[in-house]
Amino acid sequence: MSAPSSEPRSGTRYLWLLVAVLFSLVVALVAGILKAGTGVGFADAVLYGGTAFATSMGLCLLVLSAVGQL
Repeated sequence: MSAPSSEPRSGTRYLWLLVAVLFSLVVALVAGILKAGTGVGFADAVLYGGTAFATSMGLCLLVLSAVGQL
């Protein structure tokens, strides 16, 4: 009798990855909209949103790795 594996199933892994991407996309959109509301140019708002996406995606991947979902 073997012990159950702590490795997540691949379908679950892809769903968590999709959740992380969608969450990061929402964060990027909110950050870009808030930055555009301050009166900066479109390019600056997009750059700010991209930075927010990359940062939140990195944090999501870090947390998912820490809890063993990736």
